[in-house]
Amino acid sequence: MECPNGLSLYKFLMMSTAAQPSLTNLQRELLKVFAIDLPDKDLLEIRRMIAAYLLEKAMSGADRVWDERGYSDMLMEEWRKGKV
Repeated sequence: MECPNGLSLYKFLMMSTAAQPSLTNLQRELLKVFAIDLPDKDLLEIRRMIAAYLLEKAMSGADRVWDERGYSDMLMEEWRKGKV
């Protein structure tokens, strides 16, 4: 079987898979979780939990940087108004 660019399907697949990076530890773990057939309600809840977890980590990191740099609410207001 030929692919549009003239490569055999085997060569095309080998090139495609070779160029793909390996899965991260998070991707591997998620594949294990999602290997079972969950009701849509449960799938949505898992997505929400992952989003909440990542949001919390991002906010904690931003708070840490905010504190380390000594930012203030006044500075944030100046940023918001485009004064800085």
